Amino acid sequence: MKKLLVVIGAGKGLGNGVAEKFAENGFRVVLMARNEKRLNEYVADFTAKGMEAFAQKADVTDTDDFAKQFGQVVETYGTPDAVFYNVGITVPDADCEMNAKTMADRYRADVIGAYNTVHLLDTEAFAKKNGAILVTGGGLALQPYAEYLPLSMDKAALRAMVQALSPVLLAKGIYIGTVQVTGVIGSNEHFAPKRIAEEFWNLYSERKTAEIIY
Repeated sequence: MKKLLVVIGAGKGLGNGVAEKFAENGFRVVLMARNEKRLNEYVADFTAKGMEAFAQKADVTDTDDFAKQFGQVVETYGTPDAVFYNVGITVPDADCEMNAKTMADRYRADVIGAYNTVHLLDTEAFAKKNGAILVTGGGLALQPYAEYLPLSMDKAALRAMVQALSPVLLAKGIYIGTVQVTGVIGSNEHFAPKRIAEEFWNLYSERKTAEIIY
């Protein structure tokens, strides 16, 4: 049976770019996001390219329901070989009302969702498959900006999570790694989703480091 990649935060851009890279290398892919209509459109696009893809609606900010939906994926398609966490709210602070509630809501999606995903994957079945958890990081973790304060803080927290958990998970046979994307995805050829997807494939394939700064 083909290996399985689960993408949490599928979408036109990096989410689907990484999914396509893995599919080109013989993976089945399950695409997870909140918008069911768009998910079905993505699956149709993959199918038209001869790739095996499936959709599962889910919202990472609802911890209990997300665990239920992720469990459904495992029950239906089996324990994944790799999971790509690509959730991140990238709206500039000036475009919304910035307050403590906004900060908490962003953290719930960007960081708590990622931690919950790791928790769900910390299993004997995933370890037996030498499973890999891949996380979209950002240059704001290295160089924060006040104009993107929640995102800067959240990417820093994600980076700390990956670095702290990497040796703990590796001891169990589970790999975790992140690509710190230091520019706007899709803004030029260097930051094209396909180029960044190559870096995630390298992380998965080589497992030599927990972080690539790109």
